[in-house]
Amino acid sequence: MMQKIWLKKPTLNYNKNVLDIVQFGSSIEDGKIPNDIDIAVIFNKIPLKEQLDQAQEIKKQLEKFVEIPIHINSFDFYSLFDNSNFAKESILFSGKSIIHGDDFVKRFGFSPKIQIYYSLEKLKKKDKIRFNYMLNGRGGEYGLLREHKGKLLKPGLIEINPESENIFVSSIKEFKVDFKVKKVLLG
Repeated sequence: MMQKIWLKKPTLNYNKNVLDIVQFGSSIEDGKIPNDIDIAVIFNKIPLKEQLDQAQEIKKQLEKFVEIPIHINSFDFYSLFDNSNFAKESILFSGKSIIHGDDFVKRFGFSPKIQIYYSLEKLKKKDKIRFNYMLNGRGGEYGLLREHKGKLLKPGLIEINPESENIFVSSIKEFKVDFKVKKVLLG
């Protein structure tokens, strides 16, 4: 089953008032099995009735690519940034453009990243070695960093793509180390 529609970059028919179609939420996260697929259709400023009608047409087209329900939201550019929009952070930070096949915020000149700061001070030497194997691999096997296109920026700091956050956090928690997750937009 294909749940990451944005990777397919399907050809869709949509109105010229559509700025972008963005997949967001649990369906883009590695290691998660979503109940539905969240889609945001971002419009130029057009009447709400037109937004809703066009969003439903796009939903019908997208349903051909997946086996689970699609939950569709429509926003004009202004309502996307409104304080009452609880999906705003997820759409902006981890949303993937179905039209362009990459991060939605790249349209604004940014690249979203997750930085994880961690400390191995409390670990025994053997556990520090196991932690290193988890990140970097061992014996020809890939570690999480290579497998998920992450980087070790310096000892105690890794940088990953937002969709891999769940996998890294759950793996780090197994070692019972102190860590902190920070979301950043790089220009």
